[in-house]
Amino acid sequence: MSLRVAFQMDPVDAVDIDADSSFRLAEEAQARGHELWFYTPDKLVWDNGQVVARARPLRVQRQRGAHAQLGEEQRVALTALDVVWLRQDPPFDMSYITTTHLLDLIQPRTLVVNNPFWVRNYPEKLLVLQFPDLTPPTMIARTLADIRDFKARHGDIILKPLYGNGGAGVFRLDASDRNLASLHEMFTGFSREPLIAQQYLPAVSNGDKRVILVDGEPVGAINRVPAEGETRSNMHVGGRPEKVGLSERDRAICAAIGPLLRERGQVFVGIDIIGDWLTEINLTSPTGIQELERFDGINVAARIWEAVEARCASRAPAA
Repeated sequence: MSLRVAFQMDPVDAVDIDADSSFRLAEEAQARGHELWFYTPDKLVWDNGQVVARARPLRVQRQRGAHAQLGEEQRVALTALDVVWLRQDPPFDMSYITTTHLLDLIQPRTLVVNNPFWVRNYPEKLLVLQFPDLTPPTMIARTLADIRDFKARHGDIILKPLYGNGGAGVFRLDASDRNLASLHEMFTGFSREPLIAQQYLPAVSNGDKRVILVDGEPVGAINRVPAEGETRSNMHVGGRPEKVGLSERDRAICAAIGPLLRERGQVFVGIDIIGDWLTEINLTSPTGIQELERFDGINVAARIWEAVEARCASRAPAA
């Protein structure tokens, strides 16, 4: 099966070829004989009943500094493609949301991965609210009084923006901290969005596990260990990836959420688990493929493409 595939993502020439999951997906797609296109979200256009992109043909190679070869920009009707990958990084703002609305309009003729309707309706810090038995004590609130009440009940908490990413704006406020009011003033001064507070989990010092699910099934995990003196384990801010296996608790969490992810067209998902608790379900632009492949020798990108190809085959008209 040869597919015409477009990646809607951030500039491809700026990716880290040893860490970026979108690059690895493109590399595997090319090896499988698929035709690749690339465009950034600002090149997505609705024009008189048609969704188009000013896209460029793409070829990739694992050569630092020359990893992406781009052809001339062309106006491409996205319904003429087989697959569009929704892979730009958050922030999950109105720009991001608008692209999901436009990509909704090319389905079911073109397969969009992950399904944009549910990416839009399942932001990573909100989807976990459907599984309260799997998550640590959590509050989403705007007012200082509510967040103070949560902190009074739980003592040591994490406070972060509801739609943040990459560990940006994440603060630990322990029982003796006196900065809650100042942080609340700062956050609410530039945003009307609520904040999310969670009970601090001391197990994070041993790592924040990223579990990769393909079509709702776990394929493996990496452990992200915070740098010395750091609360956040995100690799963007110095977290160290380590090899780790899946525990029985991890598998139970995946079994609980996997059917919903599969039903909603979320082919490639990364969930975050600290100790025994699910903290996030990442649908927008999950990472971790390359680290998992290096640690476990699993061709995760191939597993993902097998799932995508199967979905495309099931949509194809009978001969």
